[in-house]
Amino acid sequence: MTSLFTAPTEGRTPDPSLAHRRADATVTLRGPDGTLLADRAVVVRQTRHAFLFGCIGFDLVDLANGASQDPEYDGRLSDAWFDVFNQTTLPFYWGTFEPERGAPQTERLLAAARWFAERGTVVKGHPLVWHTVQPGWLRGLPDAEVERLQRERIRRDVAAFRGVIDTWDAINEVVIMPVFTAEENAVTPLARRKGRVEMIRMAFEEARAENPGATLLLNDFDMSTAYECLVEAVLEAGIPIDRLGLQSHMHQGYWGEEKTLAVLDRFSRYNIPIHFTETTLMSGDVMPAHIEDLNDWQVESWPSTPEGEERQADEVERHYRTLVSHPSVEAMTYWGLSDRGMWLGAPGGLLRADGSRKPAFDRLQELVKGEWWLPPTTLRTDAAGRVRFAGFLGDYRIDTADGAAAEVNLPAAGATSLTATLTPA
Repeated sequence: MTSLFTAPTEGRTPDPSLAHRRADATVTLRGPDGTLLADRAVVVRQTRHAFLFGCIGFDLVDLANGASQDPEYDGRLSDAWFDVFNQTTLPFYWGTFEPERGAPQTERLLAAARWFAERGTVVKGHPLVWHTVQPGWLRGLPDAEVERLQRERIRRDVAAFRGVIDTWDAINEVVIMPVFTAEENAVTPLARRKGRVEMIRMAFEEARAENPGATLLLNDFDMSTAYECLVEAVLEAGIPIDRLGLQSHMHQGYWGEEKTLAVLDRFSRYNIPIHFTETTLMSGDVMPAHIEDLNDWQVESWPSTPEGEERQADEVERHYRTLVSHPSVEAMTYWGLSDRGMWLGAPGGLLRADGSRKPAFDRLQELVKGEWWLPPTTLRTDAAGRVRFAGFLGDYRIDTADGAAAEVNLPAAGATSLTATLTPA
């Protein structure tokens, strides 16, 4: 019997050819009346990637609510965002989501989540439990009261957003949670009393109770063996992890292919799909290597530079190619579209502070909507109404000259046979 923690390497080996991301499709087309659509010209076009190319949507919440303070700038951000990405992360930090007890910003975030979802975007909430960005009104309460309020918070928000947000970072950065000392908060003492595994159990079970079909992530920045030990302890405790979140804020320099693949090799052995949940790459100077806590690096100015932008473009391409080549990786979220408002004031955006596009954005767009994308392609069905095409896993639309259309999904790599009925214009 294969151990849970020593799964076979088959299916976990990187493949630069990306065969695991592609399908050879044969689609049998029928007209609205059920007859085979034989010997007809059709146009096949891709409409969505199965792979989740994500970016945070924090900067677009005001625009989604019709409350933009800078419509021209926000418009540039929105155009750029939807040119590339198909998954977003929205902020549910308890301290900013509910700064006043009993008055959560549910409607504001729900409007933003619906705005993204209506545009075909998968929406994730981040996070349900974390020891940082806590509401001030929580401090000083007994641990039992903090736990009760935390449980209620999870259930309330998962229920309120069910059907719009069905993916959550259930709990964030648990490795450090019980020993965190950088700021006073009410969750660290609770985690110290309950222990890491039971904190995770609380987050997952409460979220699952309100949305049994939710996709729940365990997310952390700690890529040491401490995170591996925690994952193993959670699984041994019978707590199912839907997705494993790995952070990669590269303020101190690009990891490189060797380190990235080594991390993937270690964490893919649990047979849990991996999401790279938070990634940034610098287009200016990198942070000194001796800084242990990235938050400790405070500078007056941290500009993007022409040389840094070229380096960032190369590193973005290399990093995405590495992640997409690995079968265990299901999603990759870039943590900040524009330099305006970037975490720590870092030049880590794919756009400059004025909203103009850096070379890294163009390079990423060329991959996601160029090299890895099937543009509108005219093909012809055979005598049996079949049309054949190859493409990346995801959604496709097939159109005829008279305006009839069918939508199909390529769900798995390799040869795929489907039947689709055209809907008249």
